[in-house]
Amino acid sequence: MLQYFYFTVVLFLIGMWGLILNRKNLILIIMSIEILLLSVNFLFILFSMTLDDFFGQVISLFILTVAAAESAIGLAILVIYYRIRGNIDITFLNLLQG
Repeated sequence: MLQYFYFTVVLFLIGMWGLILNRKNLILIIMSIEILLLSVNFLFILFSMTLDDFFGQVISLFILTVAAAESAIGLAILVIYYRIRGNIDITFLNLLQG
């Protein structure tokens, strides 16, 4: 079980590394957030199996639905923004205000 815990920590660190090092590309930021959420899901499932309880798996399903909605809405906003502006540079994203 300890190797699975190390795997989730490595996944979480990869996601954090993607968020910290990449501040220009919005698609990679969304992908890093997805990796963070999936590593937390795996950790909930791991603890659920270890403690012989199903609440971790239920919480994992809720997190998966929120992650799917977040990625769908984020990508839809990116497509519309790309159609209007022609690029997805995050430095010009302040033009979306009101």
